[in-house]
Amino acid sequence: MIKKFFQIENIPAVLWGEDSDKLFIAVHGNMSNKEDIVIGILAKEAVKRGYQVISFDLPEHGGRNDGVLCKVQNCVRELDLVMDYAKKKWESISLFACSMGAYFSLLAYRDCDIKQSLFLSPVVNMKRIIENMMMWFDVDEAKLEKEQEINTPIGQTLYWDYYCYVNEHPIDKWDSRTCILYGSKDDMCESEFVFEFAEKFNCEIDVVEDGEHYFHTKEQLEVFEKWIGKNIL
Repeated sequence: MIKKFFQIENIPAVLWGEDSDKLFIAVHGNMSNKEDIVIGILAKEAVKRGYQVISFDLPEHGGRNDGVLCKVQNCVRELDLVMDYAKKKWESISLFACSMGAYFSLLAYRDCDIKQSLFLSPVVNMKRIIENMMMWFDVDEAKLEKEQEINTPIGQTLYWDYYCYVNEHPIDKWDSRTCILYGSKDDMCESEFVFEFAEKFNCEIDVVEDGEHYFHTKEQLEVFEKWIGKNIL
């Protein structure tokens, strides 16, 4: 497959596939990168159907060493830059996003004209995830506000400005036709919130029994590949 490596405003990116007027923007998840295996599978299936795919490295991921932190406000700004680039070159834009990449996309692209959205293990309630972490490590709002950032034993940092941004920007609008693939054993995104989101925004949702948040086994990736192929318009 043709892969072109380039940059969008200093953001490392890859363009997959031959010239087309149809594009998927692909947003990876935590501890991943622009060439993640699920993005490669997406690109293979999308290119067969006449699309190109742009994927890129979020801050502190992949080839990023520019000192930009992977905070929600930074990621939303960068997703906006990618969308602005895409709008200048493609007539039809679709979205694939995984895990926290789906959350950033829901914020950045709420007012965009997106043909279709495919979400794998999407984070749809970041406030719940942050507050769970605060509970696990005995951090209340007053402590987080005072210290501004707190490192946790699981390698994730709690940021006061991140938490404030999440509180100030609820997910209350999403108009794109959306399909979700979700694992029944996802221990990151609690099912009640994923199903609540799906019902609120009329999303189709497929549940993989015994599937985890991170799709990585041969069987899980085969299910993902079939799901992608079935749902690309």
